[in-house]
Amino acid sequence: MQTIRKKLVVDEQGRPQEVIIAWQDYRKIEEALGLDLDDGVVRQLRQARSDRETGREDAYVDLDAI
Repeated sequence: MQTIRKKLVVDEQGRPQEVIIAWQDYRKIEEALGLDLDDGVVRQLRQARSDRETGREDAYVDLDAI
């Protein structure tokens, strides 16, 4: 589990409004969620998901062939 250092910004009534985190922590979260992927990679991942869901086995390469 990752520890995230943060600062909480509250309004006049003490309600949370924003969170400030270190840039390095933000980048780690972004990478873990896949938000750093470019559009081409996202398209490939969506196609792979579609191939898997429709059972299109010819779209895959056997691990022994790699």
